[in-house]
Amino acid sequence: MPRVLVAVFDGLQPSQVTPQLMPNLAKLAKEGVAFTNHHCVFPSVTRINGSSMVTGRYPGNHGVPANMVVMRDFDPYRVFSVLEPTLKEVAQKLGQVLLVPTLADILHGYGKEYIAVGTGTSGNAYMHNPNAARSGGATIHPDFTLPYDLYDKIVGRFGPWPEDSVPNTERIVHAMRIMTEYVLPERDPAVSLIWFSEPDHAHHRHGVGHQVANLAIHDADAQFGELLAWLERTGRSADTDVMVISDHGYSTIGGVVNVDTALQQAGFPAGDQPGGVNVAPNGGAVLFYVNGQDAGVTDRLASWLMTQPWCGPLACSQAVAGIPGTLPAQLLGIEGKRAPELAMSFRWDSNANENGYAGTAFSTGGAPGLGQHGSMSKHEMNNILFARGPHFKRGLASGVPTGNVDLTPTILHILGLNPGVPLDGRPMLEALRDGPAPEDVQWDTELHNAERPVNGGTYRQEVSLSHVGSTMYVDYGQGWLES
Repeated sequence: MPRVLVAVFDGLQPSQVTPQLMPNLAKLAKEGVAFTNHHCVFPSVTRINGSSMVTGRYPGNHGVPANMVVMRDFDPYRVFSVLEPTLKEVAQKLGQVLLVPTLADILHGYGKEYIAVGTGTSGNAYMHNPNAARSGGATIHPDFTLPYDLYDKIVGRFGPWPEDSVPNTERIVHAMRIMTEYVLPERDPAVSLIWFSEPDHAHHRHGVGHQVANLAIHDADAQFGELLAWLERTGRSADTDVMVISDHGYSTIGGVVNVDTALQQAGFPAGDQPGGVNVAPNGGAVLFYVNGQDAGVTDRLASWLMTQPWCGPLACSQAVAGIPGTLPAQLLGIEGKRAPELAMSFRWDSNANENGYAGTAFSTGGAPGLGQHGSMSKHEMNNILFARGPHFKRGLASGVPTGNVDLTPTILHILGLNPGVPLDGRPMLEALRDGPAPEDVQWDTELHNAERPVNGGTYRQEVSLSHVGSTMYVDYGQGWLES
């Protein structure tokens, strides 16, 4: 029986996969397939990317547009963080959180299981199998499990979870015990996933390339090595494909902007007032929800944003389509039932931080010098993907564009299963033993531009998109004000 094991390093950049920092992952990358042109979805934050991984859909379709959101079908004016306690409320009120089936749901139709063990946020863990009570499989997290009644069994057997820390090594070690002593040998799911909370924890707290972040990466890689060793000892390597991915890349904070306060000072009322705007801050990106989806207010908001020195690319939803200077949200995969009227990425550059890592951007929080993500910077939109196993070619570096949305379609292809539902991603056939050579895959890159005269000059933006067939990948987006 073929099996797929996915390991996720939260916030890992391609430049950090070196024999010195990550000997185990670097070895796997050299022996298997290295996807050198891999992409996350925008905004480049965790919970929407985790959702895209397990649905194969763009954010506009799966219905989780960011980490901080408004879901008008849940509460039209409430900005909330996508975390488990609130998601439970959403599920109770709406009957669902994600608007499309997950990998776990699809596998359930074939009598197979998906089990995820995660040490990251509760919101990300929840998205991996929100319907576990009826679709089988499980999500196991320090704060909860799905189904909920599994929690006491896990704690009773393995003991309480260690406290969250930076580096978060003790929790990762605990998660590895659960994976190698319970999930893999006893449940034996068709697809399993382990989510390492590092180096994201350390990047946010200390910065990209800081010695603590490097220690966190090295420790997490050591646990990944233990996982590979377990597969070898038990004979599982022969029928297990290992895929290693990160949810997004990283930048260093160059400046912090309180966008909510700035809007109030510019005369925009609170979101529950006529003409008001709800602001959902997401690190390197901001979502704007305009009261009543008022096109006039949205146009005035867009014009004001374009005059700000920190404003990067701007996309507008179909509800307010045609705002000069913006690009359509549909183009970026963020159009949908829960789309904000405006989505903004902060401006960014490729300047290196004090540790030599390229990429600086504005942020809604944190402090200058610390790590952040969320923007359309190429340093955040470019993340990692490596694979090794019986279905994958060996010693291959592929420059064909790929993305987090391709994870589920590829897993289903390996297992020989028809998804039975629409998917935005594609099976990465060029990486598989019976697939075409990467150089035979047709793909293209195109630039989309928009501009608008505003008070003080001209706002311009440029977004680069790559396509393989009907699947789209956001390479980067930048916006600036010319005086």
